[in-house]
Amino acid sequence: MDEMEAIAALAALAQSTRLDVFRVLVRREPDGVPAGELARLMTVPQNTMSAHLSILARAGLVTAERRGRSILYRARLSRLREMMVFLLKDCCGGRAEVCAPLLDELAPCCPQAPADDLDHLKGTS
Repeated sequence: MDEMEAIAALAALAQSTRLDVFRVLVRREPDGVPAGELARLMTVPQNTMSAHLSILARAGLVTAERRGRSILYRARLSRLREMMVFLLKDCCGGRAEVCAPLLDELAPCCPQAPADDLDHLKGTS
């Protein structure tokens, strides 16, 4: 991920409804959520939800798949990972002990992530 992509993703999430929608989609992986259900869950008019989902999609944070008459939205976890890695890379300025506590705190959230992914960010690989 480059700087402009990171800025677009962060900007898309810098609005409370979009952040809430993205969090719901992450929790609902891998099943996804139809757009209409998202609108109902968030108590947002469908046209407003559509605009929010378009912004998240342009930032690469969600995907849309037509299923019959509805559109199923899913979080792009790979894009979330790219964004997090972008933010964490070099966060410690070469001093792994600065980032180690943060990465240790994230480890229980990512049991499927290879250990060497976190070690790479800590600078221990």
